[in-house]
Amino acid sequence: MSVDIDTVKRVARLARIAVDQEEAARMTGELNAILGFVEQLDEVDVSGVEPMTSVIPMAMKKRQDAVTDGNKAADIVANAPATEENFFLVPKVVE
Repeated sequence: MSVDIDTVKRVARLARIAVDQEEAARMTGELNAILGFVEQLDEVDVSGVEPMTSVIPMAMKKRQDAVTDGNKAADIVANAPATEENFFLVPKVVE
């Protein structure tokens, strides 16, 4: 795949970047070099390589998936003006 000056100007316009003719010509060469490198990577055989998230083997820290109230009910209602059994008490607004 190769990029021309019109494509560079269109991408710059979509990115809201001001690019003049000289910069567009320079960026065309840079983008073509980047795309050439990506095409080289496409030729690498990775059929026996496991996907990884890090270069160092790591075990995920996991916790038990259990539903709890967080044991924070008393802390949550501590500053409320009126509470009852860890529920907020609010004045009646509709009569």
